[in-house]
Amino acid sequence: MLEIIHPDIVRGRIRHALFDFDGTLSLIREGWQGVMIPLMVEWLMETPAHESEAEITAVVTEFVTRLTGKQTVYQMIRLAEEVQKRGGVPRDPLEYKHIYLDRLWARIRHRVADLKAGRVAADDLMVPGGRAMLQALTARGVRCYLASGSDEPYVLDEAAALQIAPYFVGIYGARDDYKSFSKKILIERIIAENRLAGPEFVAFGDGFVEIEDTKRVGGIAVGVASDEVHRIGIDLWKRNRLIEAGADLIVPDFREHDALMAYLFEA
Repeated sequence: MLEIIHPDIVRGRIRHALFDFDGTLSLIREGWQGVMIPLMVEWLMETPAHESEAEITAVVTEFVTRLTGKQTVYQMIRLAEEVQKRGGVPRDPLEYKHIYLDRLWARIRHRVADLKAGRVAADDLMVPGGRAMLQALTARGVRCYLASGSDEPYVLDEAAALQIAPYFVGIYGARDDYKSFSKKILIERIIAENRLAGPEFVAFGDGFVEIEDTKRVGGIAVGVASDEVHRIGIDLWKRNRLIEAGADLIVPDFREHDALMAYLFEA
């Protein structure tokens, strides 16, 4: 349940922790790739010089995956570039983003409604053990932050609905003024403002971005290779990509939070 990729990390010094949201703690948006990728393929298949649908799907899947964890608009910027490459006239990336968000909302709005109405338990829409992990970290005095590539109003609303907002000293998400925020900016700010050495900072995430940005500052990166559909076991495809991004540890979820905490805080 706990796979150690880099056993030489410095442990026992963590003071601040960053969590990605979707796929790391929240399962509200499970299946978002199944909305984004077909929609992008649909748009690219309308361009004058498109390849086969299978080839387009492979291209889209690669860049959507590579950019997972960054603000959604960056995937749309890349889409616009791909449209132009194939002789099409791209829309503004923010327009693409808002069309996608409307499609995604149609898929997930019943989950949010059921959650807020109490028809679904909050933990049923979370990666298993996530709440216990947050409780364990905050009990040790670790300051926790939540950062997402999803738009900030949604992140704030969904974190509140999952009843996890009180565990965080800051909750951050994407903005239309997308250059004003990124996980990289936030991580660097946390490090600088709190005068942290690398091993005093840990990030938990299921995407490339938070893993790469954490390793860039010398922090500890825990890859969460969650199976979002079945809520048990490891997603091998995620695992391999997280290791490629530089993850120090891999976990499928936080069921074994006691063992994970013991490892991270063992000097």
